[in-house]
Amino acid sequence: MSKCLNIAFLMDPLERLDLKGDTTYALAFEAQRRDHNISFFKPDDLSLKNNKVLANTCKLELYSSNNSHEFKYHDSSVKPLKEYDVIMMRQDPPFDMAYVTATHILEKLPSTTLVVNNPFEVRNSPEKIFVTNFSHLMPRTLISRNINEIKEFRNEFKDIIIKPLYGNGGQGIFHVLPEDENFNSILETFFNLNREPLMIQQYLKEVRNGDKRIILLNGEAVGAVNRIPKLGESRSNMHVGGKPEKTKLTKRDRFICKEISGALKSKGLYFVGVDIIGDYITEINVTSPTGIREIKNLDSVSIEELFWNFVENKLMNS
Repeated sequence: MSKCLNIAFLMDPLERLDLKGDTTYALAFEAQRRDHNISFFKPDDLSLKNNKVLANTCKLELYSSNNSHEFKYHDSSVKPLKEYDVIMMRQDPPFDMAYVTATHILEKLPSTTLVVNNPFEVRNSPEKIFVTNFSHLMPRTLISRNINEIKEFRNEFKDIIIKPLYGNGGQGIFHVLPEDENFNSILETFFNLNREPLMIQQYLKEVRNGDKRIILLNGEAVGAVNRIPKLGESRSNMHVGGKPEKTKLTKRDRFICKEISGALKSKGLYFVGVDIIGDYITEINVTSPTGIREIKNLDSVSIEELFWNFVENKLMNS
């Protein structure tokens, strides 16, 4: 594509990120390498004025060589976001009302501006809720705040996982063993924090062999990484010390991806990460999926190149 695109990333400040492993940085750097103009803005920079979507955007310049990853902010100014060709919604969760508000505002952009992922569908597809549309592919799962329902689920499956419904990065996930005396205390802590229900799942012992993250681009699997939990830890997220490991897609993995592909494409959820433990899908991440740096390091698959090829072709043919 010969046209220079104007691209704005809705994201957290770069100084807060681990640039060596950050997916958003990799996507932005590849866009810059293609001579596209890249800018960024924070969630707090987004405004809706007289029904026009504005943001205080800052031109971004990135530098990367070997293990060194740097950035430079240039002058910022308030601009209508409709002036951009692409808005990358890469705001990290929590999936709270601030996040929901951003999706409402971005939804007001004209169709000439491509928002990835589709903000309307992102709002309606939080990862631990959206995945329940494919319950036949999931482990046994309960979403509830009813203490009796949760206790009955534990009595049935004994070994369970308790998760905050809108958490991320493995935070607040508890593996509750049958003899664990902290069960009631864990529930009380969650219930005192907010009014949200919890996700309770049957514990999958296969997690010891890894939690596979598969990246799907326009509904097609383009890369995967296995995340092995560290010793003494039930969580495999890389944010909490999970070790990335090279992997291949199994027949079951491909079946799961095929089962969800149509829904992703029809909703404009173009860049998605799914998590699979053993034979079961546990989450579909549509907010800010990660893992492409690890996949590139382990498999030499440049998902950032595939992504911008897809976006450029989509804009050229729209």
